[in-house]
Amino acid sequence: MQRSCKLLANFPATGPSVDLRKASATLYPPIPLYRRLLRAHRNLPPEMRSLGDEYVKEEFRRHRMVTNPIHVMGFLTQWRRYLDELPRDSSANNFKKLDPTIFEKMSAEQLGQLYELMHATRDVWKPVSTEDGAEDSRS
Repeated sequence: MQRSCKLLANFPATGPSVDLRKASATLYPPIPLYRRLLRAHRNLPPEMRSLGDEYVKEEFRRHRMVTNPIHVMGFLTQWRRYLDELPRDSSANNFKKLDPTIFEKMSAEQLGQLYELMHATRDVWKPVSTEDGAEDSRS
């Protein structure tokens, strides 16, 4: 994303189906959003933090040179939603399942990546047995 992306809050709407002014009112500029994401990851367990930090860094690097304002708005909007859904403290386990409509919109490649991510993270989040012998599932 180039320097002009900082001014997206003032970017005029280009079509009747996309209201960029309304969407941009709640967005952070890219660099402050990036910093807030990394700060929010500090509250996650170490395994999730390292995974999340690497993913955020990689995605922002990939989208650094994007010039399409609508694509940039979508990118920033999704990351803002992710930031809003992150737990505020490490003791909260308020993670939620993906909405089924999101699955319908995903391409076959995205579904494959999600499947691989599920298997890669399964080892990290195995059920932990408690002292009384019962299993505690972290999902």
